[in-house]
Amino acid sequence: MTRIFLALAVFFTLSGQAEAQGLGPAVKYGKWALLAGAIGMNYLAVRAHDRADDVFGALEAQCVDLHERCALGPDGGYADPGIEALYQSSLQYDRRARLWLIGGESALVGSAALFIWELARPKNRPDNIPFEPEVRSLRAGGTGLGVRLAF
Repeated sequence: MTRIFLALAVFFTLSGQAEAQGLGPAVKYGKWALLAGAIGMNYLAVRAHDRADDVFGALEAQCVDLHERCALGPDGGYADPGIEALYQSSLQYDRRARLWLIGGESALVGSAALFIWELARPKNRPDNIPFEPEVRSLRAGGTGLGVRLAF
C-alpha cells in the first residue's frame, strides 16, 4: 500500500513538472490526491501505533500477573516464547506505524509543494472578460475614464 501511494506521489510530481506551462490536471488534481493520501497514511499510522500499544499493554499485563514469565534469556530476549512473540509483534506494529508516518508526511510535503507551486505561478488575464474599465491620465492634468469592449 505504501508503494502505491509513493508511486502516485512521484507520478503527480513528475508529470506536473512536465506540464509546468499549462498547469495540467496532474498539478491541479494531484495536490488533492496527495493530500488525501497523506491523511489516509497518517490515519493508518495512528492505527498501527494503537495496535502496538495494545500488544505492549497485554505484554505488561502478563508480566505483572506472573513476573517470572518476563525473565530475560542469555541472548537478551524474553525467555518465554509467548512473551517474546508479543514483544516482537509490538515492534512490528511500531515499524509499520513509522513507515506509514514517513509516507504520510512525505505526501503532505509533496501536496504543500504543489499548492505553493500553483499559487506562485504567474497568472495570465482570462480571455472571457466582456468589458474592462479603463483609467488614463490626461495631459491636461485630468483623469479619463472609459470602457473597452471586446467583440
